[in-house]
Amino acid sequence: MGILLVLASTLHAQDEASLPPNIVLVIADDLGIGEVGAYGQTRIRTPHLDRLSREGALFTNAYAGAPVCAPSRCTLLTGFHTGHAAIRDNHEVDPEGQCAMPAETVTLAALLKAAGYATGAVGKWGLGPPGSVSAPAPMGFDHFFGYLCQRHAHNHFPAYLWRNETRVELVDSLPRSERGGLYAPDLFLEEARKFWHAHRGRPRFLLYATPIPHAALQVPEDSLSEYAGEFPEVPYDGKKGYVPHSTPRAAYAAMVTRMDRDLGQFLEFLAAEGDEKRTLVLFTSDNGPTYNGGTDSQFFSSAQGRRGLKGQLFEGGIRVPLLVRWPSRVPAGSKVASIVANWDLFPTLLEAAGVPSPLGRDGVSLVPAMTGGTGPSADRHLYWEYSSGGGSRAVRFGRWKAIQLRQKQDPQGATLLFDLDADPNETTDLAARFPEVVRHAELLLRDRTPAGLPSWEF
Repeated sequence: MGILLVLASTLHAQDEASLPPNIVLVIADDLGIGEVGAYGQTRIRTPHLDRLSREGALFTNAYAGAPVCAPSRCTLLTGFHTGHAAIRDNHEVDPEGQCAMPAETVTLAALLKAAGYATGAVGKWGLGPPGSVSAPAPMGFDHFFGYLCQRHAHNHFPAYLWRNETRVELVDSLPRSERGGLYAPDLFLEEARKFWHAHRGRPRFLLYATPIPHAALQVPEDSLSEYAGEFPEVPYDGKKGYVPHSTPRAAYAAMVTRMDRDLGQFLEFLAAEGDEKRTLVLFTSDNGPTYNGGTDSQFFSSAQGRRGLKGQLFEGGIRVPLLVRWPSRVPAGSKVASIVANWDLFPTLLEAAGVPSPLGRDGVSLVPAMTGGTGPSADRHLYWEYSSGGGSRAVRFGRWKAIQLRQKQDPQGATLLFDLDADPNETTDLAARFPEVVRHAELLLRDRTPAGLPSWEF
């Protein structure tokens, strides 16, 4: 009998080893590239993210899909940049939610689900209201728990969340509290564990879309106390719809450190489940650091001195961290200098899973780059557009980056040109010195199709 049990256990282990890798994709909300210790942060502690960088690869030239939430998440899930994606800006709908992706959208989750993956998402969705064709389930997720509306996610002690299509009332929560009640990120960690354990024996894809550190500034007392008295403080009054906080800098740092702690606990859980070695873990952010709700991106050097913040196509608004750990595949402690964007994660994760990527997407697989091979071609270009703030476009190609601002008011306005190798903070416009580069950039800036909403067109 003992021999039979050993044989059965061995066969089960062999079956597990033959499965495609599990995938955990963690997306922080408004986290700046400079807010992670591995990227140089000194005031905020992120030991588990730093460990992730030591055990895997750190990308030094990674970009978000957009300077704000919804379009960036759309580019990641579909592999299209914002010149081709269905969602190109935040667009609110009443009473709850944002503009939906078309019903025919084929997402990363849908393709992985068709290939046999169990697909789950926790945290913030923001790509379609409750009951829409673009809720998580129609978009390929077997299980969802979190905020469907990004506006609702501005409160980390919410009165309710959604589990699939069911509204879950949080009767013990204290909405709009500074530091008390049921903390949504804690619930997301527990739900992620439950989803993972429930689907043992299958490859799993988990989209862990934490709403941290997006305002409001809210964090439980045990985390806030870790930063008590560390920084000079001016209380935040809570104007413009956010929650007041007596120590906003400490609260922000504590939020990031608690998010880091959650990641560490989930990584420990993966190890306890026996899944650490066969799980590809990625960490990034949906856009650059913010400017509102009592946050202080200058104090924390959140954009590392780069020009711009969230909502802008300058480097500070779209440059993000990207960390990748894949034991036995990604060299530990490696750095990848390839210029990449989050729409590249679409073909990357499909290739990792052994699933063919649909033709016609803008993304390029990063599997060769992160496993020690050659990165994407230096001849490629990255394109962004953003309709708010007067309408802007940007393109990165090699060392160059071109930006057009206020295109709605002045479609023939100037094209700014920056040499990011020599001027990473975009301080000096070189358009007059390099007119031939500007002409090439203006051709690349036409890389778009008509937008789905008139307000997104310019």
